[in-house]
Amino acid sequence: MPYSAHVDRFAEQRLPPASQQPAYHFDLPGLQFPERLNCATELLDQAVARGWGDRPCLHAPGLTWTYAELLAQANRIARVLVHDMGLVPGNRVLLRAPNNPMLVACWFAVVKAGGIAVATMPLLRAKELVAILDIAQISHVLCDAALAEELDLARAQSPWLRAVRTWGSAPGAAEALEPAMQAHPSHFDNVDTAATDTCLLGFTSGTTGVPKATMHFHRDVMAICRCWPEHVLRPQAGDVFIGSPPIGFTFGLGGLVLFPMHVGASSVLLEKASPPLLLDAVQSFGATVMFTAPTTYRALAPQGALLRGTRLRKCVSAGEALPAATRALWKDATGIEIIDGIGATELLHIFISHDEASVRAGATGRAVPGYRAKVVDAEGRDLPPGQVGRLAVQGPTGCRYLADPRQTQYVQNGWNLTGDAYVMDADGYFFYQARTDDMIVSAGYNIAAPEVENALLAHPAVAECAVIGVPDEERGQIVKAFVVLKPGESGDEAMVLTLQTFVKQTVAPYKYPRAVSFIAQLPRTATGKLQRFRLHALHEGNMAAKPG
Repeated sequence: MPYSAHVDRFAEQRLPPASQQPAYHFDLPGLQFPERLNCATELLDQAVARGWGDRPCLHAPGLTWTYAELLAQANRIARVLVHDMGLVPGNRVLLRAPNNPMLVACWFAVVKAGGIAVATMPLLRAKELVAILDIAQISHVLCDAALAEELDLARAQSPWLRAVRTWGSAPGAAEALEPAMQAHPSHFDNVDTAATDTCLLGFTSGTTGVPKATMHFHRDVMAICRCWPEHVLRPQAGDVFIGSPPIGFTFGLGGLVLFPMHVGASSVLLEKASPPLLLDAVQSFGATVMFTAPTTYRALAPQGALLRGTRLRKCVSAGEALPAATRALWKDATGIEIIDGIGATELLHIFISHDEASVRAGATGRAVPGYRAKVVDAEGRDLPPGQVGRLAVQGPTGCRYLADPRQTQYVQNGWNLTGDAYVMDADGYFFYQARTDDMIVSAGYNIAAPEVENALLAHPAVAECAVIGVPDEERGQIVKAFVVLKPGESGDEAMVLTLQTFVKQTVAPYKYPRAVSFIAQLPRTATGKLQRFRLHALHEGNMAAKPG
């Protein structure tokens, strides 16, 4: 392994031992990385060096930065970090902001200076921030003043935090970033980092709610740019990317920053990206590539006529399973085939997907070039096509939890086990079944929650739904559906019977939901991912409230 540029060896000392890491593969020509590599140099400095400086890079309402302007901003912030805030290579820097150009400039500044970027979700509260500050021993923070309140509550509880700067704060604020930036020139010599130096920590809560920090190297950032985008998405320099995932989520970091910049394209950053605002921005900015979650595609589908009149040409879904009904709805509404994919914070981005020309009904896709995938049983033995098992993945990226005993659960026998249950067909297409801990076993039958959800979503009264297994004395578990009805529909016993009958006519009758609850909205994370554990808690709370 090449020598590290990190003076602060915190990350290096907390890497999982080699025996607990997955096997890595660098089969593609584009994955042959030099020993010395700084991904900020590759994505930003080299972009300007190759003549892209005057190209638009980042758009926001009322603002556009070129690649050269982003480079100048990032260089000034890097100087503030090093000269004013005392950052040394290897320090961890918390980044707190909604999606905006300054957040991207700060991310590149940290990486340029040899620091480790820890971008966080804007909706996190002080309690959650304290956990991240503690686990990563954060020493520095760059924060949008609009989100400073929760940070102020958290910072008093952190013994590690040494320096904070905010942007967008009131004139004369003691910790204001902009005046410090203006005191520095726009040139910065990037730290000569090793390809295997950690440059970002991605936090994920998993199913337990206890956060884990995933460690990613400079080479990992470049690897994901040279796998899925080049072979599946195939963007062009003239593309304008847009989407809803926060940059603090690796789906958003890749889709809204890394992938467009890798090809010299531009990206629209929206601080708020509700479906109506996203629709307006697609029209006003001329967006061509969109990244968002299935729920947003369902919400935007009624505007298909408007979308057909825009420049939008590619749509990507990830973050949670894409229901077949949503894919069909979007195709009918817009004429665009959604590019589905599965990724994980542990592997940084998408590793199974398909392009528009190779869609197979119900399938997530095949292993992305650069990755390999298979289905295994509980003991890790390969399963043949057609059998449900655990998804196992290898490639140029992989799980490295920061000093976390859960490493041995995620990585086994050199493979990353994502926690998803899949079936693979004879042609190598992977079909999602459920999370491995969400498979419902009822009276001896294995029932995949997404299959029941797809059936329910096909009913015209259903806006959204989620299915879980709940305890039952007779059957072990039964299927319970939580349903959000469309406006004007009544959640009464007649509707329960209607939906149950409809599911029985759509899939095998034993899969129908024996219990149905109507709720106003489904519990989701800031990235739109369904929180099934909250549905379990809701069910248990309802049961406890019933008289014995």
